[in-house]
Amino acid sequence: MLRPLLYLSALITFAGAQRFTASSEFDISSCPITYYGLTHQRAYVNFTRQNLVVCFSGFYGSGTDGDCIFGPLPDTVSAEFEQYQRIPLLETIVKYSVPSIDTSMDCYFSFSFQHNRGYSTLALIKFGPRSVLYVYSPAEGTVVVDVQVDGTTADKVTVTNTPTRRQTRGYLDISGCRYAGDVYKPATEVNSPETCFRLTCDKDAVLRTSSCGPLERCLGNGSCIPAALYDAIFNPKLDEVCTVMGPALVDFRGGVTSVRDRCSYSLLSLPSVPDFQVEASFQERRRKDVSFLDSVTLRLGGLGVRVHLKQGGRVLVNDATLTLNSPGQLVPGVELSKDLTGVTAKVSLSNFTISVFFDGYTSQIHLQGPVGSALHGLCDNASRSLADLRLPESSSTSCETQFTDTNDSTISCTKMTDYCNLLKEAPFSACDIDPEPYITACTNTLCSYPDQDGLKCQFLEAYARTCQLMRNATLVGWRTKTECSHPEAFCQDRTCSDHEFCGEKTVSGDTRCFCRAIFASKYRDSNTLGDPMVCNQTSASLTLANCLLEDEGVDYAALHLKDLTCRGRMDEETHMVTFSFNSTNRCGTEVMNNNNQIVYQNTISNHDGSSSVITRRDQVFIDFSCVYSQEAIKAFKIRSSSVIKVITSGVWNYTLTMKAYTDAARTQPVESDTQVRLDQSIWVELNTDGLDGDLLSIVTESCWATNQESDNGSLRYDLIKNGCANPADPTVRVEGNGEGTSNRFSFNMFQFSGRSGNIYMHCKLQLCVKEGNSCIPVHLQTCSWFPPSSVPRLRPQASWLCEKDTSSSSNPFIPVRVTEETPRRKHFSPSSLPAPCFPPLSPRFSSLEVFQDPGVFRGLCTGSRPPVSSAMCLEGSEGI
Repeated sequence: MLRPLLYLSALITFAGAQRFTASSEFDISSCPITYYGLTHQRAYVNFTRQNLVVCFSGFYGSGTDGDCIFGPLPDTVSAEFEQYQRIPLLETIVKYSVPSIDTSMDCYFSFSFQHNRGYSTLALIKFGPRSVLYVYSPAEGTVVVDVQVDGTTADKVTVTNTPTRRQTRGYLDISGCRYAGDVYKPATEVNSPETCFRLTCDKDAVLRTSSCGPLERCLGNGSCIPAALYDAIFNPKLDEVCTVMGPALVDFRGGVTSVRDRCSYSLLSLPSVPDFQVEASFQERRRKDVSFLDSVTLRLGGLGVRVHLKQGGRVLVNDATLTLNSPGQLVPGVELSKDLTGVTAKVSLSNFTISVFFDGYTSQIHLQGPVGSALHGLCDNASRSLADLRLPESSSTSCETQFTDTNDSTISCTKMTDYCNLLKEAPFSACDIDPEPYITACTNTLCSYPDQDGLKCQFLEAYARTCQLMRNATLVGWRTKTECSHPEAFCQDRTCSDHEFCGEKTVSGDTRCFCRAIFASKYRDSNTLGDPMVCNQTSASLTLANCLLEDEGVDYAALHLKDLTCRGRMDEETHMVTFSFNSTNRCGTEVMNNNNQIVYQNTISNHDGSSSVITRRDQVFIDFSCVYSQEAIKAFKIRSSSVIKVITSGVWNYTLTMKAYTDAARTQPVESDTQVRLDQSIWVELNTDGLDGDLLSIVTESCWATNQESDNGSLRYDLIKNGCANPADPTVRVEGNGEGTSNRFSFNMFQFSGRSGNIYMHCKLQLCVKEGNSCIPVHLQTCSWFPPSSVPRLRPQASWLCEKDTSSSSNPFIPVRVTEETPRRKHFSPSSLPAPCFPPLSPRFSSLEVFQDPGVFRGLCTGSRPPVSSAMCLEGSEGI
């Protein structure tokens, strides 16, 4: 439909008119409109109670009420949309009405509708980067079109028609610039000398701004000067950096010192904030004679907070591990953050702001505060005596001990000095901070410590960070020039134990935990890989240092005992690997009798049990053993009741106790005040604690009495000899010898003739391995019975015992008749043996001793020589 736009006789359109009666979206990409600096390619039109609204970021009222034009309300909810190409005559008229437009017209689009019974139009005309809003309203009255930018009115177009004067048309240049929420017309300039800010929106609606640079400050007259100069003149304050790199420290003033021990020191404290302190702890790494910064601690005593920064990015707050899972995590008084470069703790106290950075090798303390403030610590004055700033409460008692180490032929001091001097060259020379302290620290360290673990780059990294902190200067390209290609923190998120540090495993950057030099030296000097074996009462263990195993290229997970299922367990905190066995699970342990020792032996190896003829990995065989020694109890005085002796075999202990009683049930111990009569029966029990009864037994080899505490007193009387009762003393009786971890014997009390002093008892015991063996003394082992049918019963109450004589081939058993009337103990000589004893008792035995228990008889052959294997225990029961 022809519109009364500018009395045009012909219009060329892109397409026909589009009538719409509801909210509609239109594609204007063929004629995009620049609306106050932003170009839009879609238009959103909807009807409200008061207006027809054209927006460019979404429908009005949908929460995107940004750039919108509010036209008059149509008489009916209906309008038409049309797009047109360039019309030269229209271009001339618009330029005449809007003189600021000097570019060529491209196109335009319009919205037409009935208003107050007249046909009204809103049109937007594109002139390259500029745009014009055209309003046509022929009806009497006033029409106000509100033009909004970001929801705020930027301008208006008013058309007023009266009976005497008809305006009908209005124009508005909707070109311009936006800045900080404000709109500026083309060819506008804003200048603020107070802030040194200048804004220009030129005739083509191009925005330009200028102000002081990031390292400048405005003087208030439109002039900018360097920020450092401005602060020095108008706002003087402390803004200093202290750096600790390995053993070296560069203080706030550029002073340099080196820490050579393994103590803790105060880096910074503030007298005006008495409860605040930054501490540094030093430990050795690859060499015993060079210490490195190991951890940094912030103490805020007033808040009861202690923040501990450790290698690997670990953070402990009051000794509890803290996981940093947000960019700025707060604990009382401290803001903690972590990134690929390390951990930063920031504290604001009084008028001070302190930022402490630590990456596992280097720490930097950035201090900001009032000029003239009193400071203490190595960061304030590196030339102070280290002894004055040492913190005994945070240091070990031996931390000051100085160590020496062998010369390292791989260290080239000349080469390292040349490398450190790169700090004098570009791009480092672009920073106005004096590099000499950092060069000194770099040279002193690398001339005494090998260039490993990325150490040389740590000094250059520290200087670059200082320039960033104090001058906000980025040294572009320094990593490429110096071949330092790892901006992230060294050993990030790797946890090592206290006796370890994290270092490079390969030149490619792989890392692992290494043993500290002093820790490792005590093992390397003895050519071991761990601590001595620990032998307990029923178990044994051997602990190895995993860092020493890794030094040898050994994977602890591949190691095992003789039983392949018994493997080492690594302590997650100490990284020590423990192999163990006990009485429940022996893990293939072998038990052997070696002279006077019982030996438990096992082996740690990485042999997988395969039968392969060859292998291409190092073989590991570590033998270890626990030993039980066999000891005699010393100086047992009868009236002292008992003696306890702890016997140590290497590191395997057990306890041996001997105690005397006045009753067979051993319930009445002999005390110091117990009245013991001569010829009174005394029972003595020998008992052990700490032996594995499934594997070992104790054998009482001999017991004797002396008149002195020494076991070789001038007077001696034997009670037990060669595991058996002394045949010369019929009152001695031995029970349970060799059967378990305890035994006992009894005798009748006596005294040495002509003496009235104390009697001391001594016993010597042997440990016996039970596996596959009998631990009962050979003289007490049970013999075979003479067949009862071959032994005539003389009386119903008679019983028979026999002695085994291996020297007799015709009849190895000699029956001995014992009756109820046989005394409790009786000696039989060969000539007095009762019938039927055949053949005669071997002449090499002088007698046969017979004991009678209730229902049981036991016999023992004795002779002029010590009992031999042919003399066996005789045992039987009454009634056979």
